Amino acid sequence: MTTSMTALLDADGIDAAVRANHPHYTAVLIGVQNLIPGPSTKESDALLALAEAKAQSLLAGREPHELPEVQAWREAFLSFGVKPREARSSVEALLRRATSGLPRIDRLTDVYNAVSVMRVVPIGGEDFDCYQGPARLVVATGDETFDTVADGQPALGTADPGEIIWRDDIGVTCRRWNWRQCVRTRLTDTTTDALFIIDGLGPDSQSRAESAAAELIERLAEGSPTAIFTTRTIAG
Repeated sequence: MTTSMTALLDADGIDAAVRANHPHYTAVLIGVQNLIPGPSTKESDALLALAEAKAQSLLAGREPHELPEVQAWREAFLSFGVKPREARSSVEALLRRATSGLPRIDRLTDVYNAVSVMRVVPIGGEDFDCYQGPARLVVATGDETFDTVADGQPALGTADPGEIIWRDDIGVTCRRWNWRQCVRTRLTDTTTDALFIIDGLGPDSQSRAESAAAELIERLAEGSPTAIFTTRTIAG
């Protein structure tokens, strides 16, 4: 598994069109083996509570989009035609929920959501075993498939032409950069091998993304002491 995980990370990339429009973007990829999955725990609940408190202190009565780190994502979404009322970055969505309570989903998702809020960077978690080929960040043509849920039922859609997406060989894994993950590759309470993607944009994007990666590794290792981590930074 180590070889295939390394091969996947080495092959991941950012499309030239994305890089041209967002030259300061940084992606930090973390491949992890031997995670201990399961439902939310008292430890993951405590970490989310810490993130909620950090968000309230950080916002101090402001709206999330007033933070420069979040505003950078609003501008990025607008650059491919998506207004805030249509979709928000994952970190803005979490910050908007933090004051009333972040969702408790499963222990691995809880950890990366907490780190995302505390570090104010979007983080996505993917089940490595459900990936087909490398992850790459591209401009959508509009024919990439995206499996999701609509009205409680499985649904299959496509990306909009021109939007920025993460994808693998099968289709979209996350629409609108980091807005919504597909069902196929999302983490579950049985995931043991995972790919985490940290999106860095805005002020000090690389240093903030790499700091978030270091904390995510630390937090995951606390609950999975035998986990093996492989990382890669893709910067401009």
